[in-house]
Amino acid sequence: MPLVRHIVRSDTLKVRQILVSIGNNIIFGHKISFVYLANMSPRTLVKKLIPKSLFVKIEPYGHWAEAVIENIIFGFPTRSLKVIGVTGTAGKTSTCTLVTHMLRESGYKVAMITTVAIDYGDGRGPQPNSTRMTSLGSLKFLKTVKRIKEVGCEWLVLETTSQALVQRRVWGVPYTVVAFTNLGHDNFHYHGTFERYRAAKVMLFRQCNRNRRGLRTGIVNADDPNGRYFSQAIKHPVTYGIDSGELRATDISLGLNGSQFKATIAGDTYAVNSKLPGEFNVYNCLAAIGITRAVGLNKKQIETSIASLKSVEGRMNTIDAGQDFGVIVDYACTPDSFKTLFAAIKPAVKGRIITVFGSAGRRDELKRRAQGEIAGQEGDIVILTEEDDRDQDGMQIMEEIAEGALIAGKKRGKNLFLIHEREAAVQKAIDMAKPNDMVLLLGKGEERVIITNKPGFKPSAGHIYNESTDTITRPYNDTKAAKLALKKRLGKH
Repeated sequence: MPLVRHIVRSDTLKVRQILVSIGNNIIFGHKISFVYLANMSPRTLVKKLIPKSLFVKIEPYGHWAEAVIENIIFGFPTRSLKVIGVTGTAGKTSTCTLVTHMLRESGYKVAMITTVAIDYGDGRGPQPNSTRMTSLGSLKFLKTVKRIKEVGCEWLVLETTSQALVQRRVWGVPYTVVAFTNLGHDNFHYHGTFERYRAAKVMLFRQCNRNRRGLRTGIVNADDPNGRYFSQAIKHPVTYGIDSGELRATDISLGLNGSQFKATIAGDTYAVNSKLPGEFNVYNCLAAIGITRAVGLNKKQIETSIASLKSVEGRMNTIDAGQDFGVIVDYACTPDSFKTLFAAIKPAVKGRIITVFGSAGRRDELKRRAQGEIAGQEGDIVILTEEDDRDQDGMQIMEEIAEGALIAGKKRGKNLFLIHEREAAVQKAIDMAKPNDMVLLLGKGEERVIITNKPGFKPSAGHIYNESTDTITRPYNDTKAAKLALKKRLGKH
């Protein structure tokens, strides 16, 4: 009993550590301190003790147990919040940002958690999400919710991933309205098959449907062929789209500076004037309209709040330092998001498109060649670089992407370059740009760090070395790198 009381009262021990320690007690014979004596994290120890295939199967139960126990300890803090969940492959962060802005502009007390940022609703605006996790671990999430409630928020807009749903990290969250943006090539490294990936996403709608105190409403992209699976999982589905759906966009006008269109549903018409460019943002706006309409916003609130949002951090952000060519920073990091981005950019670019990107280590490796081929087909110059190598060989990752670019007809040293250090790659792109060209910096958005590994590399100020993964996390930001590169270039003339 003293051990149990210590577990419940402790703020420093994570539940998974406790569970693994108890397991060690059984396996190794009353050696609960084994994990710590071995100077190894519990999760790393478990991974080493059991086969990978078995670990993948039992890992969700550890997260589930953690979520249940920590909710009990914290007193189920999300129960008093109205939670809006957004899932999909692309568009989640933009849709969350739109919804949060629209609610706040309409007088709602709202907070937001996304891949890029956490907005506590305390007036400071979005703060960097230092965890780099779209859906936070259970303990971090509940502590964040506690802080959100302390400032009086009543609503929470929560970007929700398939991995978090499968692992039950959002167990106990009372979703009242949820939305599905689209389904593409992502996270196969974890789920194994597209069908499992889709089923994981649908879990959000099922969880919302079980909340009988909520609206039990799901906003579904009807133009995505997978939309029907989501509509079938919720009591009140509302479909949207350009080609189909109850909420339909018509009279669409697109440009690099934004989009205008009419959105109609059940006799209501909304005149949408958005500063977010691209057809994909028309879909994001439709999803946001569906969500906020379900919550209770009126026509004027919806129209004025969409029009007043200037941008979404890390999404189609332009950088202007007085140069005679364009620079855009965007988070696009999948084949589908590449296609969507190029479709939005190409018609407006008079010169060449210079694309700088990489592919994350320990993530979907199948997408790498596809990314290279799309960039090679749609762009004029491809510069491959690092994007969170983690513990993988960065040069090997770039070579795998290069295979696709070579298939698309690119030639090394002419219009295909491999430059591992991202700052140097950005400088190369800026230096190569001519009047009317467009430089695209993709994959990092407004992230503030990059995870790398370099043999013999000694961390300096601001660098964090992770011994268990043999990686280094160092400060990095695409926007800052681009501004510095522009300053160097413009200073030459």
